[in-house]
Amino acid sequence: MMRMTTDDTVTTDSWYAANQRRLMEAVAWVAERLERTAAGEPLAQDDPLFATAPAEGFALDRVAEFFDLSPFEFGILVLCAGVELDSAFAGLCARAHSDPARPFPTFGLALACLPDAHWSALSPGASLRYWRLVEVGSGSSLVTSSLRIDERILHFLAGVQHLDEHLAGFVTPEPLAGDLLPSQQALVEQIARLWTQESTGATLPVPQLVGAESVTKRSIAAAAAARVGLVLYHMPAAVLPATPHELDALVRLWQREAVLSGAALLVDCDDLESQDGARWSLVALLAERAGGALLLSTRERRQLSRRVVVSLDVKKPAAAEQHTLWQQSLGSAAPLLNGQLDHIVAQFNLSAPTIRAVCAGVAPDINDTYLTQHGLRELRAALWRACRSQARPRLDDLAQRIRPIATWDDLILPEAQHATLREIALQVRQRATVYGRWGFAERSNRGLGISALFSGASGTGKTMAAEVLANALDLDLYKIDLSQVVSKYIGETEKNLRRVFDAAEEGGAILLFDEADAIFGKRSEVKDSHDRYANIEVSYLLQRMEEYSGLAILTTNMKAALDTAFLRRIRFVVHFPFPDAAQRAAIWERIFPPETPRQDLDPAKLARLNVAGGNIRNIALAAAFLAAEDEAPVTMSHILRAAQGEYAKIEKALTDEEVRGWI
Repeated sequence: MMRMTTDDTVTTDSWYAANQRRLMEAVAWVAERLERTAAGEPLAQDDPLFATAPAEGFALDRVAEFFDLSPFEFGILVLCAGVELDSAFAGLCARAHSDPARPFPTFGLALACLPDAHWSALSPGASLRYWRLVEVGSGSSLVTSSLRIDERILHFLAGVQHLDEHLAGFVTPEPLAGDLLPSQQALVEQIARLWTQESTGATLPVPQLVGAESVTKRSIAAAAAARVGLVLYHMPAAVLPATPHELDALVRLWQREAVLSGAALLVDCDDLESQDGARWSLVALLAERAGGALLLSTRERRQLSRRVVVSLDVKKPAAAEQHTLWQQSLGSAAPLLNGQLDHIVAQFNLSAPTIRAVCAGVAPDINDTYLTQHGLRELRAALWRACRSQARPRLDDLAQRIRPIATWDDLILPEAQHATLREIALQVRQRATVYGRWGFAERSNRGLGISALFSGASGTGKTMAAEVLANALDLDLYKIDLSQVVSKYIGETEKNLRRVFDAAEEGGAILLFDEADAIFGKRSEVKDSHDRYANIEVSYLLQRMEEYSGLAILTTNMKAALDTAFLRRIRFVVHFPFPDAAQRAAIWERIFPPETPRQDLDPAKLARLNVAGGNIRNIALAAAFLAAEDEAPVTMSHILRAAQGEYAKIEKALTDEEVRGWI
């Protein structure tokens, strides 16, 4: 019988061809012993199949090494592979069994024809069955049951790599991303050092990538795996089976796949809440049993009891790196933007893929022709719009996005309040200069956000002022639904607040907490557990307010109800007074759109209605509907009828003095 040795030359063959030859010669060796068994001829017991593994590292010999197979176990594996690879093999098995109805390998046949036989080879804890290299079929006994090689192992022996079909739905390959930033590449090198440092056989440490940047974390993990010669697979924690038996089977399959493919695993725990202890325990079991190169992706730091965890913070690119990315992506147009990039970087905290996507979407080829056709102003506006769209937070279940249309002219306030609001807008616009070029951000990263408290009675213009600021700054405005944020369950309010701030952070959206005293109220003396957790919610909120880099606006009808510690952290406090007669007249002059037909309306007389701007808007809108029904312009009589309805709604008496001389 011919058998490959380390002296055989394969320099003129591809590895694939040489691997096939090695495999088929091993199959031929087993076939020869089957023929001798069928013929009743004596078998040599000193003729092992792999006395010396070929130096080329063929798949068959790698499996024997990977899974620590004995010579007898190795022979069983080749016996099972032969049925799939050689059409004559089934007949040989039948003849060796002396039974044409049994054209398949069995443990009894292996004991009869292979050297160095031992009964333990097919025990559940031995390599062949533990690693599911072969499967035992149905039969009256173990020695007479059919044996079949696992399909993944068969393809591997043939030199074909593919993901085990039993892992489909659990793991997916993670492709390598483009060039990483210097700060991200530093994390890649740190992970590679953790996995390649000298050890005494200890289990590899588990790098834990911490942060909200899911895409970036996956790119770093893929690059780190490639750095040490591995491919990366991604597994969401949510797909882990909950039963111990199923989890153990999954762990073994992954361990086998990691060996066959040279793979690392990233377990994605980003969607796990801190309170989800049951699901995290499954992740911990996977990490502790699987061994090998494994990473965790989490939003918060976590620990494992039986493996060393090394936490690495993954953040968005620093401002300087973002600026460089913009310059690279915009090419020759970047120097022409006259400082616009500084404002974009200061306002939008974007990841590298998002920056590239914005530039590709706005102008795939920004060149002289594009600039001639569109101009720099349009390019600046398009970049800003695209940044807003890409960074728009996903807050639909916790907040309402308001499309800002009100302008400074629509806002009727005393001059002092107007000046304060314009100063708020000024500080938002000039953050890039003061925090960046003038170095204030280097002194401290706390308190860099801009917070404002708008206090005053209902209808005095607080929400409109927030809308005016959003319109003037060309930013998104989100009105936080406190009924969805505040929860009676412990920890849920903080979780919702974290979602609000984390989602808004990327685009620097303006957050409007309406009737903020409901959640920003005074911290109370701790008398029971409910008081303690309520105070924790306020403290957490104060912390996030200081850390938030955007503009947060709080409105309240009861300023005195707010926590004093909270008020100290507010940069601007704007009181919205009840409008006097002159201001009410100005509101009436602007309340109707130019397209609305009107007849003989007297703003001075209308200003005698002693109501706030919100009520004035309701009255004007109701009057317009009444006039439309009459197919006539809006008149004082329509407004009178509308005012009577509004006053009744707010349970206030409409006096004769207010409407004298109207009709």
